[in-house]
Amino acid sequence: MEQVKDTGRALVRIGYDGRVHKTFRGHLAQERFEHEVRVLRHLEAAGCTFVPRLLEVDPTQLKIITTHCGGRVDHMNEQRQQELFAELEKYGVRHEDRDLRNITYRIADGRFCIIDFEFATLLEGGENSSLKPSAAQ
Repeated sequence: MEQVKDTGRALVRIGYDGRVHKTFRGHLAQERFEHEVRVLRHLEAAGCTFVPRLLEVDPTQLKIITTHCGGRVDHMNEQRQQELFAELEKYGVRHEDRDLRNITYRIADGRFCIIDFEFATLLEGGENSSLKPSAAQ
């Protein structure tokens, strides 16, 4: 497996089969795991096709396995970034970490995608609909 990210909050690796393995750790790991699972399930039910799709969920290891959404994007103008994150809001989710590192490019269909939803806000989620860093710290 190729290691993509290894921080105090998560270990992310891409398997030889192309699936992405994300293990949550550190501060509020359980809550961030549960929240990302909830957001990804919401987006799948809403028909959003430019985010990872959950393939497996392991609550005992705080691990999810998702589809791969392409490679990281090194350059994108600010307006295009904002358009992409605004498109996500049409599916009822506001991404609270609108950084370029959370945008990928999927060569298979020429689509920019968005990843990393542990701090996203479910716009119609009511109580506990967000784990924004300011709320999680």
